[in-house]
Amino acid sequence: MSYSMKYVVDHLNVTANTLRFYEKEEILKDISRDSNGRRIYNDENITWINFIRSLRLTGMPLSQIKKYVELYELGDTTLSQRKEMMMKHKAKVQDSINESLKHLEVISYKLAMYELQEQGASQKI
Repeated sequence: MSYSMKYVVDHLNVTANTLRFYEKEEILKDISRDSNGRRIYNDENITWINFIRSLRLTGMPLSQIKKYVELYELGDTTLSQRKEMMMKHKAKVQDSINESLKHLEVISYKLAMYELQEQGASQKI
């Protein structure tokens, strides 16, 4: 299938500027154009956009994403390097999730204390 930029922007929660930037930075490649010069995205482009966004939204620097794309373009000889990159990034994401869960526990505890205090205040009335 083919998708217009408007479709991609509307359905993938990404801006047109971001798409152009990814293309300029050569982390999003092989974007076709229609007869009027408008970008046309295919299923493979959509897969890459989702992958890049997942990496960016989980904190991977653009330089690392570029490195990944370069390795990908070199083919299967780089599988172990790409796997290692993903394993390291996954570990960082998991650490971030664990840290957020600890913070959530603190917040939940504070809310539970407020609930107890409110219950105690209403029983005094």
